[in-house]
Amino acid sequence: MIGDDILARIAFSGAIVEWRGPAPFLFVPVPDEHVAELRYAAREASYGWGCIPATARIGDTDFTTSLFPRGATYFLPVKVAVQRAEGVGLGDRVTATIAIRQRGS
Repeated sequence: MIGDDILARIAFSGAIVEWRGPAPFLFVPVPDEHVAELRYAAREASYGWGCIPATARIGDTDFTTSLFPRGATYFLPVKVAVQRAEGVGLGDRVTATIAIRQRGS
């Protein structure tokens, strides 16, 4: 069992891309093979507009964020603090782990 309050835990790798949407502008797209699991978890976790609150880790840096729906996938924001701590930026390939919890957990 993943955990009483954890709906999904997903690890993936991807290149950091820029999107002139909500700040911080740099994101890692979630690979297609994880989108169905995220959509399922979103039924219990989303607070609206399709955004999914999550905890994430890139490298040695843990952070809280929300996944943003974009087209057929979700984008994981790479906050400026994470960029600086991990020395990553646009075009860099990173490995991320995200956990989606039930609302109120």
